[in-house]
Amino acid sequence: MTDLLRTLLFTPANHARRVEKALTLPADAVILDLEDAVAASEKPRARQDALAARGLQRRGRLIVRVNGLTTEWGYADLVAMVAPGIDGIMLPKVESAQDLGTAEWLIAALERDAGLPAGGIDLIPLIETAAGMQALEAIARTARRARRIAFGAGDFTLDTNLDWSREEWELLPHRSHCVLTSRAQGLEPPIDTVWARLDDAEGYAASVERARALGFAGKLCIHPSQLGPANAAFSPSPEAVARARRVVAAFAEAEAKGLASITLDGAFIDYPIAYAAQRILARANAIQNAESAA
Repeated sequence: MTDLLRTLLFTPANHARRVEKALTLPADAVILDLEDAVAASEKPRARQDALAARGLQRRGRLIVRVNGLTTEWGYADLVAMVAPGIDGIMLPKVESAQDLGTAEWLIAALERDAGLPAGGIDLIPLIETAAGMQALEAIARTARRARRIAFGAGDFTLDTNLDWSREEWELLPHRSHCVLTSRAQGLEPPIDTVWARLDDAEGYAASVERARALGFAGKLCIHPSQLGPANAAFSPSPEAVARARRVVAAFAEAEAKGLASITLDGAFIDYPIAYAAQRILARANAIQNAESAA
């Protein structure tokens, strides 16, 4: 199954019809939520609902957001969700390397006990508090199973008393910190926060574009209408792909002649530009393969 994660759509695990619908939508992953979207009295039953969803037909990956390890439900959530058919677990409010290390150790032990392939279940730590952001370098350095982090601005702005504005300027340093730390510690590019204003499509499109430009690889989504814009934004445009092909071809021809820099349509091309073009083509191929398999 592809590791492409442009769109990750949340849906409450205990709403069977919404889960069934979500799994048919063009999301790279559906996140069955056991945490904020499920009332305390419903959490034990929601675990069974999440496991039942494994038998439904789906287009993308099946991820479960468990409750935090410090809650009364977190341990039981992890024990239940380390199971065949679950592709990944999202762990909320990770605040230290110890938090992540504990989750990684426990999942590994549960995989062994269940006879599952070692490392088969992905783990996505959700950074959504000041403590988590401050400890992000240590968290990322600890990661073994976790290949990327996700940023949650809702709880983060609540924790830090920030006003979450439409322009999101107050999130810029924290988003940048997520991207730079992920890169420095060898993780995949991170996943950006949700957009809560469902009646503001223009604002959402701008938020997605900001995240893409900053280096995020995908977006957490809370409504089906958000999938199309995010899938498009985090996919190379046909124009970008065509340009990348020309750059790669022209640079390969130049290299064969012993040249390491050229101009193409008035633009300077050297190794960093050529490598960026190769990355665009690799992503376009991955998207094409994923969509063909869906």
